[in-house]
Amino acid sequence: MKRLWILPIIAFILAILFVVPLIRHNRHKVPEPNPADSQNKPARIVSLAPNLTEILFALGLDEKIVAVSNGSDYPPEAANKKKIGTFWQPDTEAIIASQPDLVITLAFTQQKSAADSLNRLGYQVLTLKIEKIEELLTAIQKIGAATGKQPEAEELIVEIKNRIFADRQRAASNERRIKVLWAVQAEPLLVAGRNTFVNELIKLAGGENAIGPTIAQYPQIGTEEILTCGAEVIIQSAMGTAGMSGQQQAAETFWSKFANLPAVRNNRIYVVESDTILRLGPRLPQGLEKIARCLRPNRNVE
Repeated sequence: MKRLWILPIIAFILAILFVVPLIRHNRHKVPEPNPADSQNKPARIVSLAPNLTEILFALGLDEKIVAVSNGSDYPPEAANKKKIGTFWQPDTEAIIASQPDLVITLAFTQQKSAADSLNRLGYQVLTLKIEKIEELLTAIQKIGAATGKQPEAEELIVEIKNRIFADRQRAASNERRIKVLWAVQAEPLLVAGRNTFVNELIKLAGGENAIGPTIAQYPQIGTEEILTCGAEVIIQSAMGTAGMSGQQQAAETFWSKFANLPAVRNNRIYVVESDTILRLGPRLPQGLEKIARCLRPNRNVE
């Protein structure tokens, strides 16, 4: 009986060892993924890339998109969605706070890390590789299947194929292919190689990449390679959409030191908006049309 006073102390110690940690665990516990709707379609979708966001909107899923990456700015409604980090650095905590049923990511290192973390926590993640045109079409199909939008996805794929095929038919005429040098950035000078979707667009528009086979997809080239490539048209990706006229002037100034290059001699230097052309998404046909106009300004492009 004299030792009964020990029992409350033991109970207190057990509470500290077991109950308090449990409270702390519950306080910081990651919320469980929301269940999908009655037909197993995701009701809350998070997109980690601008082109993925555009695909979701094109499939009519705008009301189910609860968060997007910072660079998602098209269509304009995307700007009003909650942001969950950048394309290169997704914010996993912000994604979790959005309580998604489905998170759609791209298959490169930074996003793969976020995808792996979300998978471990039990979230449904769809990871897609979109580096070529055919991969874009496959991605649209997979997103349609994952969201219950298969008919809309097939319709979008057919539309993109038809518009691309129309440009391919025009390019397949007897017109000579125009040599194109595509500059991704000026200093240091990085260009689009042949193992890129940019090269696919150049060919579809009736052009030929002025740069021969390279190991890197976007190699850095020097003065000698520029002077010997024989580019008849230079297309340069704009850095953002602001100050396009200033960027055009800067590009003309940069290339003026290569006066013997046909593209410079004939003033065939074009700075183009990157979002429409370099974003592999539903606006791909519009981007292709812009490239075709750069190559043959006098040809009617529908």
